[in-house]
Amino acid sequence: MYPTKYDGNIHPDEWINDFISYMKFENKDNTLNFTCHHLQYAKSLVDPIIKLPSGIDSFEKLRSALKDDISFTVFKNTNKRKLQSLKFFHEREGGETSKFILNFRKLCYNAEINDIEEQKKYLIQSLPNDYFLTEFFKRTDRINSTNELIKEFEEIAMDESNIIRNGSIVALKHVATGKYLSSISDLYYTTGSGRQLVFASNYDSNALWTITFTRGKELASYTDTNISLRHNISSKFLGIYCHGGYKSPVTQHTEVHCNPSSSSYTQWKFNNSKLENYQGYLKSNDTINLSIKNYKGQQVFLRSHDLQFTIGNDTFQEVVCHNERLGGNDEWCIELIKQN
Repeated sequence: MYPTKYDGNIHPDEWINDFISYMKFENKDNTLNFTCHHLQYAKSLVDPIIKLPSGIDSFEKLRSALKDDISFTVFKNTNKRKLQSLKFFHEREGGETSKFILNFRKLCYNAEINDIEEQKKYLIQSLPNDYFLTEFFKRTDRINSTNELIKEFEEIAMDESNIIRNGSIVALKHVATGKYLSSISDLYYTTGSGRQLVFASNYDSNALWTITFTRGKELASYTDTNISLRHNISSKFLGIYCHGGYKSPVTQHTEVHCNPSSSSYTQWKFNNSKLENYQGYLKSNDTINLSIKNYKGQQVFLRSHDLQFTIGNDTFQEVVCHNERLGGNDEWCIELIKQN
């Protein structure tokens, strides 16, 4: 490996630092005292189109001369224009956050953009007009350094990767028992409505649901969004009966089953069970309560417990809706399986 020529397409600081590091490596001496010979060697690597002034007798003067040349102005402006056209793409769209940040920092370095407010401006220009941009604006006032800028950006990227989007595949774990909301295609209650049963069981393919949001929203806000849960295997919707209060097999609460089609009786409201009046978006690992309006217009909540019922030789953990006081049996942890 030999030191490269300087032609104005690298930052002078980076090129001189690389040259010094190379000379120390070649001489196997980190305390090497640089002589006129080393300086002349460095000057000989500068492209002849860059005219160096006379009187350069130190690396610092060489560094200043390279920065004073018009080629460095062109280099900085080129990198500013690259910053202006830089675009961030989500990893679900094939982007790579680490490469984007590396490129952003490198362009700022090359363009000598050290002011944090100017760095924020360029970063904002690169963001898509979605959750990422909205969330970044919320945090911008508390960013006072490049490290803080990158830290906040990475935290938003991590949060964004956990957001449950319209059409994502999810699972709902009953917090108290550790079992998952499940259904089995073409297996029906022998009591009540006789529709496809819903129960809580171990995690498998029967516990996967496609989540969709009202009014075609991309993200589900805690304040104004209802959700539907369509069972992946059977394509039926989690809900309750529309014309009457069929009773659950064990506790005689409202029966929960899978409906063949979507309706107001498959539209669920959700709230964060840990944070009152939470106003964010639904994310993976949120602990939520789910509720739905019954045929009387009452809000009833999704619940499970240790009680079981049998169909044939098989036992199933009951899932119901109720209008009693909320408790630990009404908490569900939503887990993102595949983001749409």
